[in-house]
Amino acid sequence: MKLIITGFSNSGKTTVFNALTCLDLETTTYPTSISAEVEPHIGVVKIPDVRVDKLSSIYDPKKIAFATVEYIDYIGITSAAAGGDVSQNTKVFNLIKDADAIVHVVRAFKDESIMHPLGNVNPVRDVASFEDELILGDLELVEKRLEKIGEQEKKGKKQDEADKQLLLKCKKSLEEETSLRDIEFDDEEKRLMLPYQFLTTIPEIIVLNINERDINSDKVKELRSKIEKYFKEKGKGAVPPVLSLCGKIEMEIAQLPQDEAKEFLDDLGIEEPAMHKLCHVSYDALGLISFFTVGQDEVKAWTIKKGAIARKAAGKIHSDIERGFIRAETVSFDDFITSGGSMVTAKEKGLVKLEGKTYPVKDGDIINFKFNV
Repeated sequence: MKLIITGFSNSGKTTVFNALTCLDLETTTYPTSISAEVEPHIGVVKIPDVRVDKLSSIYDPKKIAFATVEYIDYIGITSAAAGGDVSQNTKVFNLIKDADAIVHVVRAFKDESIMHPLGNVNPVRDVASFEDELILGDLELVEKRLEKIGEQEKKGKKQDEADKQLLLKCKKSLEEETSLRDIEFDDEEKRLMLPYQFLTTIPEIIVLNINERDINSDKVKELRSKIEKYFKEKGKGAVPPVLSLCGKIEMEIAQLPQDEAKEFLDDLGIEEPAMHKLCHVSYDALGLISFFTVGQDEVKAWTIKKGAIARKAAGKIHSDIERGFIRAETVSFDDFITSGGSMVTAKEKGLVKLEGKTYPVKDGDIINFKFNV
């Protein structure tokens, strides 16, 4: 799972990245355009899961493996409306297209020493401006593709009519400033869309980077509501999750030992680091779930798409297990724990089930695959 952390310059993207990854990259402020080449930073983050912790305490395994998410930090995009150099956006867009989701960091903190590329702090405007840039990026792609199709038709070369009609449908919506996630497409159209990797179809998570004094404030709650309202009024697509955090504080917490970090959080009235919430929301936004394999050698969380069948889940572990699948011995995490953390007791209670290859794996299933190759 790969997510790109992006947004406008000086919104705190690298600060958020540092907080997520416990790294200490320099949080440089940028002008509205960047002439120097900047390489993306990549960090792999373990997704906190109390179930893995509990299972590990029971089995005391040699190895513990959490589900992970890969975050990418890169330069911010530039707004054409603000007179910025939008040529750098192409580099950002290419990274977005290869990502599974966008973590859009929106500046909601005020700091006179850090310039805002759009002139002043206005989170709702920034969210709308960011969406506009994604729409323009998709529109440019569609227009270039349609132009190429037209050139081929003039040469007498037959083109895919269904593909052309799809592009014309997309062009109409984008010209009306409507994201493609807000348009209904049938299954065939969705299939044809896949190679284009349209920006406005990629799942998005909004992260409001706030001042420390605004943590748990009604002001931030109202701001989240305004952004949610913007998306509801804009189209039919799902409203993206909207989180708030103070990147600066979260970055400081990430650098502390666990006991000191908890004390710091308690003093601020924060139940858990916002970064933990962001990891979970990132996971949920992509429709992912975890199943577990357990034993004295290893306790591991495996990531699959919600609704995946047992045979496909087996393939996550090894292709041989998928190929030689016989059955899956499953028990839910909750049933296992209520059985005292004993597989023998869970079986005696009839809580362990034998499932076939088409069984839809559920979040939290503990599975032992039987196979023969």
